[in-house]
Amino acid sequence: MIRFTVFSFLASTFLTTTVLAQYRITGMVRARHDSSAVQGCTVYLNDGKRSTITDSLGRFVFVNLPTGEHLLQTTSPDFKTSRQAVTIQAQDQYIALWLSNRQENLKEVTVTDKQADFGFTRMRGVESMGIYEGKKTEVILPEQLVANLATNNARQIYARVAGLNIWENEGAGLQLSIGGRGLDPNRSSNFNVRQNGYDISADALGYPESYYTPPIEAVGRIQIVRGAASLQYGTQFGGLLNFVMKKPVTNRKLELTARQTIGSFGFYNTFTSASGTVGKLSYYTFFQYKKGDGWRPNSQFTNYTAYADIDYHFSENTTLGFDLTQMSYLAQQPGGLTDAMFADDARQSNRERNWFKVNWTMPALHFDHKFNPNHEVNVRLFSLNAYRYSLGFRPNRVASVDDNSERDLIKGDFQNWGAEARYLKRYYLGKQQAVLLVGSRYYHGFNHSTQGLGSTGNDANFNFISDAQAITYDYRFPNRNASVFAENIIYLGNKLSITPGLRYEYIYTTADGFYGTTIRDLAGNIISSARTSEYRTNGRQFVLGGLGISYKPTGQLDLYGNLSQNYRSITFSDMRIANPSQVIDPNLQDEKGYSLDLGIRSTQTTLYNFDISAFYLNYNNRIGEVQFYDENQRVLRRRGNIGQAVIMGLESYAEADLLRIANPANVDLSGVLFANVALIHSEYKASEVAGVVGNQVEFVPNVNLKSGVRLGYKNLKASLQYTHLSDQFSDATNAREGGVSAVIGLIPAYTILDASLSYQFSKFRVEGSLNNLANTVYFTRRATGYPGPGILPSDGRSVYLTVQVKL
Repeated sequence: MIRFTVFSFLASTFLTTTVLAQYRITGMVRARHDSSAVQGCTVYLNDGKRSTITDSLGRFVFVNLPTGEHLLQTTSPDFKTSRQAVTIQAQDQYIALWLSNRQENLKEVTVTDKQADFGFTRMRGVESMGIYEGKKTEVILPEQLVANLATNNARQIYARVAGLNIWENEGAGLQLSIGGRGLDPNRSSNFNVRQNGYDISADALGYPESYYTPPIEAVGRIQIVRGAASLQYGTQFGGLLNFVMKKPVTNRKLELTARQTIGSFGFYNTFTSASGTVGKLSYYTFFQYKKGDGWRPNSQFTNYTAYADIDYHFSENTTLGFDLTQMSYLAQQPGGLTDAMFADDARQSNRERNWFKVNWTMPALHFDHKFNPNHEVNVRLFSLNAYRYSLGFRPNRVASVDDNSERDLIKGDFQNWGAEARYLKRYYLGKQQAVLLVGSRYYHGFNHSTQGLGSTGNDANFNFISDAQAITYDYRFPNRNASVFAENIIYLGNKLSITPGLRYEYIYTTADGFYGTTIRDLAGNIISSARTSEYRTNGRQFVLGGLGISYKPTGQLDLYGNLSQNYRSITFSDMRIANPSQVIDPNLQDEKGYSLDLGIRSTQTTLYNFDISAFYLNYNNRIGEVQFYDENQRVLRRRGNIGQAVIMGLESYAEADLLRIANPANVDLSGVLFANVALIHSEYKASEVAGVVGNQVEFVPNVNLKSGVRLGYKNLKASLQYTHLSDQFSDATNAREGGVSAVIGLIPAYTILDASLSYQFSKFRVEGSLNNLANTVYFTRRATGYPGPGILPSDGRSVYLTVQVKL
């Protein structure tokens, strides 16, 4: 009896312990396509009764679980939902959950082979406190390109971005001038140009021209968002162009990189950078110096650029950073040519006294904080203190011999500052996750512009002569801008998403100053002069809307579309130009319109990549210039609203590693072929200017083709690039002859070949490039003023050699 009682007690105790035993489910969440850990993924247990979030290694754990069946479900904004059953049978369980991508390309899991082969990718749906779902985006990775980085060769760097029109009138890469879809390329003024997310143009509102271009040797990524970028970054028709500088290395206290480049026409470039992380402090800094004589006479230049980025990581979720950019350069300007002069000798110059000087100082502060994986905030404070001075003899008759009289001096000083804050929230609408981005911006711009008589010498003397009538134009342009924007990704299942957005803008501009009128005799002496004072203000406010759609039928395809309103406000600097050969329409109005993109592109592919899209751009009140004769039969240009321009076309880009596809087992050999084709039709649909309706829109070549091949074997890479643009016009009247000023007229079709070579061994890399292989004589620009006026020839054949060492 006692033995039975003891046995019963032990059996009862065992059964009770078994029933009441508590176990654990531990696991790891990984991306299916490359096995990387997924951080910040929410894992639900048993239909949401309990939940947890994965750590930086993708790990999660549930404790105190009974035996039996349990259900795990994951949600993440960048991955598809996953459900998996787990059975606990009297022991702890470990499980690995594998997720499939929802987005295009996740920054944390960028496919290495793709970057190494192409140097080109796209932005994922949510990235760096921005929303890009359903939008046309491109990301250039300069370090992966086989191109001439020392000279910022835009023709090679942006070769994979469809439809860009690039002006090339100096081989040093001091200024970037790109446009697209009929937008004026002049200093990229129709793009919102940023560095690390903040403005770098002279005055983003009042004078949106970019005289500073970051050295591509220091740039980690170049982000381009077109069409629907207006809602997050402004109102521009062109979209966003953002230079993301290289980030500090995290696994070393000090990494040094030194690059030395020599080239044709006296070109020399030195670039040195230092980077590292010490405890919670990380840094990246560089210094660049380059100089050259130029392809044409009177084209010498010197350029200095320094940059420092310091970040302090208070914790894994909180970072405070500061960066400072300082750039200055002095360049001699050879002036423009007439059509006859260009045909006779494109390398000639009849201007020895024309100079240009730029100084750019930009401090910026940023604060990033992640409350949790679903709530993030970013604040940027930025400022600009800069000037641009131009000096020279620039008559409307380009062929005129310099008479050694006082030179025209234009000085622009800029003091701007701004603040931008963004809040990103991931939340749920029912059982589907959504992403909300809201932000606000305040911009305070100040532009002081003066113009008058400079010295009669040959040197770069940027001082007005000591004459009471020396200054003929003096204006101050204070600009104020406040805006609020919001965008929201709404996922309708695992394949379809819509992204609506709104932006409210308030703009207030002021002009305060005077302009002068000077009359001279035949000998050039001043007979009389008069000054007219002026004070004007203009305030306006408006709301822009947009909508993006993305449908992913498979993991490798994305069908996308977006529609966005666009706006460009005129400024008083548009209204008041002291140029004797130019007339401003006093009724100049803001430009308004909208842009539409529809396309299909590949996603998550490593051996091929394509993006084919159609676009439609409606451009109301387009501002442009037309030539006319005044009562004295002088040739003048009138700047005003030309009318309604409609631009539509097909932009296609495709590339594939054909050798890797044919022989996937040989990872050392690659052969990438790419083609970038834009076929565009443009037309003025309405205009009050005689002879414009039905004309082709200026700066729109019907055919814009860039193609090439890149071969690689282990660390040896070589590339050959072909560029062709068809004829394009430089004004709305579609004039073909430039006349005595050559500021309008046809820009003839041109074809360019470029070749580059790169070899990496140990800590060294050797790069070489041969630009304009066939030594084609061509031009891409007819300048209306500085640095012309007239035709500005592009460089002929040139050779460059770079040696890099990384320690």
